[in-house]
Amino acid sequence: MRSKRYFYTSESVCMGHPDKVADQISDGVLDAILACDPTGRVACETLVTTGMALVAGEISTTCYVEIPHIVRDTIKEIGYTDPRLGFDYETCAVLTAIDEQSPDISQGVNKGGAGDQGVMFGYACSETQELMPLPIMLAHKLVRRLAEVRISRELDFLWPDGKSQVTVEYEDGRPLRVHTIVIAAHHKSDVTLSTLREEIIEKVIKPIVPEHLRDKDTIYYVNETGRFERGGPQADCGLTGRKIIVDTYGGRINHGGGCFSGKDPTKVDRSASYMARYVAKNVVAAGLAEICVFQLSYAIGVADPLSLSVDTRDTAKIPEDKILSLIREHFLFTPQGMIEHLQLRRPIYKKTACFGHFGRTEPEFTWEKNDLAQILRKAAGL
Repeated sequence: MRSKRYFYTSESVCMGHPDKVADQISDGVLDAILACDPTGRVACETLVTTGMALVAGEISTTCYVEIPHIVRDTIKEIGYTDPRLGFDYETCAVLTAIDEQSPDISQGVNKGGAGDQGVMFGYACSETQELMPLPIMLAHKLVRRLAEVRISRELDFLWPDGKSQVTVEYEDGRPLRVHTIVIAAHHKSDVTLSTLREEIIEKVIKPIVPEHLRDKDTIYYVNETGRFERGGPQADCGLTGRKIIVDTYGGRINHGGGCFSGKDPTKVDRSASYMARYVAKNVVAAGLAEICVFQLSYAIGVADPLSLSVDTRDTAKIPEDKILSLIREHFLFTPQGMIEHLQLRRPIYKKTACFGHFGRTEPEFTWEKNDLAQILRKAAGL
């Protein structure tokens, strides 16, 4: 029987990408409120463009936060500190348009129900140490490396914006090699294109992409359009929630539609997506399957999920209905249960707003723990 080969591609974006600037501002506002009011209700949206940041949404809280300060501090941390970029923390205008949470929504949330209807997915697979798809993990690590060499000034010609994209060749479902790596690096005017390409390959790509995955036929595209001097919000309007595939699994599975950033954990778009990843990761870590796609859904104002489903893509070691039964037995899916188990009423969200919400090792990312894997394995009789 002939082996099946195919290609899969995922992308990521730098912390200075306009959409990610917006996500980090929205989550910065959320963190500031949760730091002094853990039960605050936040739905914060941000738009950034040339010389301006607009923060809008619905916020109900007992505390006061100075949103313009949060916006400017976030923009500074990202690296927009030079007026030549057309967007910097000192001179940009900051506009706010904030209302309270709708009482029609809050009456359902107050009794412990979901903050909205929706469908959420979680995913895990055995192809990387993080139990994530290889293309999205490499793409995230490349843009994180771009940030590291920029901030340390190892590559002092870089500006904050940029993108990565990785195409992996698979054989029979297993990663075989990296076929193509794409980098778009925002840069200063005093660097030549040949120098930029050489330095990016040597100091960004090669330290991140393992040598055994690269070969003589691996293709490198670095700033293939030529110059990338005009970037960030000056070149492209940024909006909260416009990088949901980057935030999750790089397109490997379906997405329910809701974004994460700027939303407090009563919004199941966020909390249930984190719980779904937690479930899927523990199922795979337990050895119950090599792949786990977990889906759940909610109705606004209703605490219990409407549906739960598991798809192991024919990799399960025990029947899928048994896996689903174990999930129902060992995990909580009410909004309050998820919030408490994953400790989601803390100011931990700004870190999630770049480099992906999943596959992370920082202690704040409680949904990445494998703490129930052995319990599931024992209960499954493996």
